Amino acid sequence: MALWEKYKTGMENFARTPEWEKSVIIFAIINAVRVKNAIFNEEMLKEQNKSGASSRRNKPAKPPLRLVK
Repeated sequence: MALWEKYKTGMENFARTPEWEKSVIIFAIINAVRVKNAIFNEEMLKEQNKSGASSRRNKPAKPPLRLVK
């Protein structure tokens, strides 16, 4: 969240500099990741709700993890 504030401030202070352009690009990337995470979390909750409460009581569900190199 600290990076979001830093680059938001840098983006709001318009200047014709490469630093300003960098702030705009990084701010857009941070926002894109936040939107992706929100959609991902929403879909995960939907999947958990579909699986049923009875199966969750019997054993804890493992999150779908995969190896990232």
